[in-house]
Amino acid sequence: MMLSRVANSIYWMARYMERADNVARFIDVNTHLMLDLTLNREATQWFPLVATSGDDQTFSQRYKVADERNVLRFLTFDQKNPNSILHCIYRARENARTVREVLPVDVWEKINELYHLTQAHSRKRSVADLMDYYTQVRRTGHLMTGLMYNTMSRSQGWQFAHLGQMLERADKTARLLDVKYFLLLPQTSLLDTPFDAVQWGAVLKSVHALEMYRQRFHTINYKDVTQFLLFEKFFPRSVAFCLDEAAQTLSRLSQGIERPNKAIIEMAILTKTIAASEATQVIATGLHEFIDVLQYNMNLVDEAIYESFFKD
Repeated sequence: MMLSRVANSIYWMARYMERADNVARFIDVNTHLMLDLTLNREATQWFPLVATSGDDQTFSQRYKVADERNVLRFLTFDQKNPNSILHCIYRARENARTVREVLPVDVWEKINELYHLTQAHSRKRSVADLMDYYTQVRRTGHLMTGLMYNTMSRSQGWQFAHLGQMLERADKTARLLDVKYFLLLPQTSLLDTPFDAVQWGAVLKSVHALEMYRQRFHTINYKDVTQFLLFEKFFPRSVAFCLDEAAQTLSRLSQGIERPNKAIIEMAILTKTIAASEATQVIATGLHEFIDVLQYNMNLVDEAIYESFFKD
């Protein structure tokens, strides 16, 4: 069995890199949405990004107004925000640095390059520079995933990285859906209108899902997008796909462990919740509430992984 310290570092390296990538996606989808909005942008469209990251209290303590400038600063380069892109990349690099001996050289180099790019961009202030930076963050995320997939043996190191990435991705896909439904469009009268379709299209684009979605559905509407992003078993950024991958990975990592594995138990509860649900039912009972339950259960899985694999 891999040392718990090494396993923990690889797991969190992957989670932090995926988190940085997804924060960039959150900002990107909001920027695209606002190009088509006629609402009061400053008043309605920036704070939701903070609220759905779970850091709204931290933001409110540091900033008085949730305008574009403050929100972008908080989510991108604020060192006191534990989920800012800057903080995630710093933590990913630190975790990678401590386990360089088990990583392909190219993986370490890409993380290190992004770290130095982040330092350079943190001193810039223009929105154009920020948009370029978000593109670089997302591109590095793709490169790192490809490098790990194509150059790492499927040993425990890769398994822990894959587990961390899949759990983080499932959480962020759910949060992205929540941003759109619960916060970015509070007016239920706009559901399933052309205005609504524009916003859902932007959400799909933010996870590179638009083309795959259109192979399944002819029109863009809230029920079908919910079905696709939560329950599509064959799309690699859907919640169902990510949790299934995480469950299989946990099963492989648990082989040979004699003591009861709480992580397996909690993951089974989570995957059964997804398997027993579908969009029509979830919408009827409340999408926001369903996602809250999912995220609570994903937190339980993360805690159980720590207890089962990382705790000394």
